[in-house]
Amino acid sequence: MACTINAAEIKRVKGMGFLNNKGTDLFNARVITVNGKITADQAMVIAEAAKKYGNGDVEFTTRLTVEVRGVHFDNIPAFQEYIAQAGLVTGGTGSLVRPVVSCKGTTCQYGLYDTFALSEKIHERFYLGYHTVKLPHKFKIACGGCPNNCVKPDINDLGIIGQLVPNVDTDSCNGCKKCQVAVACPMKAVSVEDGEIEINEDVCNNCGRCVGTCPFDVIEEGTPGFKITIGGRWGKKVNRGKALNKIFTTEEELLDTVEKAILFFREQGKTGERFADTIERLGFEYCEKEILGDAILARKQEILDAKLHLVGGATC
Repeated sequence: MACTINAAEIKRVKGMGFLNNKGTDLFNARVITVNGKITADQAMVIAEAAKKYGNGDVEFTTRLTVEVRGVHFDNIPAFQEYIAQAGLVTGGTGSLVRPVVSCKGTTCQYGLYDTFALSEKIHERFYLGYHTVKLPHKFKIACGGCPNNCVKPDINDLGIIGQLVPNVDTDSCNGCKKCQVAVACPMKAVSVEDGEIEINEDVCNNCGRCVGTCPFDVIEEGTPGFKITIGGRWGKKVNRGKALNKIFTTEEELLDTVEKAILFFREQGKTGERFADTIERLGFEYCEKEILGDAILARKQEILDAKLHLVGGATC
């Protein structure tokens, strides 16, 4: 059966999270999971909605949202009302901050921080809080609990990577022939030179696996923190994000920096270009200086009020 819905309506409901099945009056309903986590009750409601309003199939997207297939155009309002009983909404499209993705965080043996808790805060502050703020293009955020990068933070527009910076007490080092810290280091960043431990900071990724491994307490503790990468992109033009030259040790400073990156992109990005393109055009050093500075937040309301990016058109 041919599609009877006009292009304007297809575009309108796409902005609500309903993607047209080409050539039909049916749509995929994209349900936001906040960070890839839903409750058992929410899962049941989604399943019931899929049977009641869709074709019974439920799909998981690469961004950890859930799509219900085969929702007829006429049933879109009813579908939204039905899932709302479980606190669920549709969305996740457009030149906006997109739904955040998260790895398992501290439910994984290598996790260095609670990624679910942080990603929920990012969802509230930036996905919901910035939902009416048009950007040059989509802006994707990922929270990775450690440098294993399972959720691929550095191919997102902004990635957050958990860190545990080793605190080295060289005075306690006995220069052991077989250094237990070196044995524990998966990056092979540790060596013993002239009877003293050395860590190659250019190689160390602050995974924290060395902390507590020395019997003489050379690295008894580590400083927890976060690394931020900017300008990552997956797709037709792949780009790996580059890390800001700072380890963020407080959640407040981290979240403020995320906000500064979004505001910077809105203010200085050209309509249609991804954040990676903006950074390449302006230069990483300049972008880093602006994002780590305070001037952007001082101009926050001015940037938000500016009439920018009102006409879309992706360049990649």
